[in-house]
Amino acid sequence: MKARHLHDWNVTPAEAREIQLRLRQYIEQKDRLPRRIRYIAGADCAFRLPERRSWESGTGRAIAAVIIYKYPELSEVERAAVECDLTFPYVPGLLSFREIPALLAAFQKIETAPDVIFVDGHGYSHPRRVGIASHLGLVLDTPTVGCAKSVLIGSHKEPAKSAGSWAPLIAARTDDVSKTETIGAAFRARDSVRPIYVSIGHRVSLRRAIQLVRSVSDGFRIPKPTREADHFVAAFKRGDLEGDRSKIRFTRQ
Repeated sequence: MKARHLHDWNVTPAEAREIQLRLRQYIEQKDRLPRRIRYIAGADCAFRLPERRSWESGTGRAIAAVIIYKYPELSEVERAAVECDLTFPYVPGLLSFREIPALLAAFQKIETAPDVIFVDGHGYSHPRRVGIASHLGLVLDTPTVGCAKSVLIGSHKEPAKSAGSWAPLIAARTDDVSKTETIGAAFRARDSVRPIYVSIGHRVSLRRAIQLVRSVSDGFRIPKPTREADHFVAAFKRGDLEGDRSKIRFTRQ
């Protein structure tokens, strides 16, 4: 997959925040998906840090993983992982500047372009409404859905205990803090487990994003695309790549 050059990646945190505010206007919150979704992707990142405190610096290594599935059967087509140097420090709210360069390198290894990408992280449910799912969708010019394990901002009522239930995630509007808006959904993928947090990434409405997450949930708390991407990146980090290597492309840069 080819990425669009929307901005430089070698920027300061202050410049990164300004970029997010500029990109926000280009996020599409309405459905613009293929009539038939044939392939989807799960994407995730991990880090290899030289020392404990290096989490807060730009030192260390990023490991990005992408897995492509046929949809709706969720049979795997291919997977890729890339390890490369980190160039951006850990700053709350700026995760995309730390992870996306590695994710783009992994997507370049993929031969099957996905119709929708499920990202382990937030999209619209972000302080500036441009989380990693939205940012990646804009750069790759592809519909994306955010699937986060924890709340970044906002609050919600507890959804019903049954799988597939959800409750709106509410936060103050960025243009008028006296008013609120729905920025995502607390979604329960399995009976009685803790919810995950679904949000618009790019080119998808929240209702459609919830439907898509429900369609790729297979009885676990975390939907299959991001769960398996998380397992893959962890295996790559351990050096424990098992299975059919004919479907795996991995690179250390």
